[in-house]
Amino acid sequence: MFHAAVQWLVDTVSALGYPGIAALMAIESSFIPLPSEVVMPPAGYLAAQGRMNPYLAVLAGTIGSVVRALFNYWFAIVIGEPFLRRYGKYFLVSAGHLDRAEGFFARHGEISTFIGRLVPVVRQLISIPAGMARVPLGRFVAFTALGAGIWCSVLVYIGWLVGRHEAVLVEGMVKAYSTRAFLYMLPVLILLVVGYAAWQRRRRGTT
Repeated sequence: MFHAAVQWLVDTVSALGYPGIAALMAIESSFIPLPSEVVMPPAGYLAAQGRMNPYLAVLAGTIGSVVRALFNYWFAIVIGEPFLRRYGKYFLVSAGHLDRAEGFFARHGEISTFIGRLVPVVRQLISIPAGMARVPLGRFVAFTALGAGIWCSVLVYIGWLVGRHEAVLVEGMVKAYSTRAFLYMLPVLILLVVGYAAWQRRRRGTT
C-alpha cells in the first residue's frame, strides 16, 4: 500500500507539471504540514526517467516557495505578532514553533531568511519574524530564493539519484539523503553566517 501511495504521488506530480510543483511548494512554505520531501524528489525521479526537466522543476519549486514566503512576510507585517500569539494555533502555528523561528532570526539576523530555508520547521515560519523585523524586501526575496533554490536542488537531485538506480522512491530513503545533505552543507552555512556577521560589523563600524 505504501509503494502504491508513493507511485500515486509521482503520478500526481507528473500530471500537475511545473505549475503544480510551484503550487505544492507554496503550500509547503505555508502553515499546512506538507513536507517538501514529498514534492521535489518525485520531480527528480521523473527527471531521471526523462519525463521532466530538473532545472525547470527546481525553478518551479523555488518560485512557489518565494510566493508563499512573501505572503507570510506581509501577513506578519499587517497582522503582527499579538494576533499570531493568540490565534496562531488555528493556523497550525504553535507558540513553540513561533518562538523557535524568532529565536533563530534573533541569533542570525537577516541571513536567517536564507539559512532558515534549509532547516526543518524553521523553514515554514522564518518569513514571519523577517516580516515583523521589516527586513528590506529585496534582500528578503534574494535570501529566500537562494535558500529555497538550494533546498529544491538537493531534493530533486536525491529523487534523480533514486530514479537512476531504478529504486523505489521511499520516504525513509529521501529523509536519510536529505539529512545527510544538510549535514554536508552545515560547515558552509556556519562560514556564511560568520562571514556575514563580520561584514555587518565592519559596515556598521564605517557608518
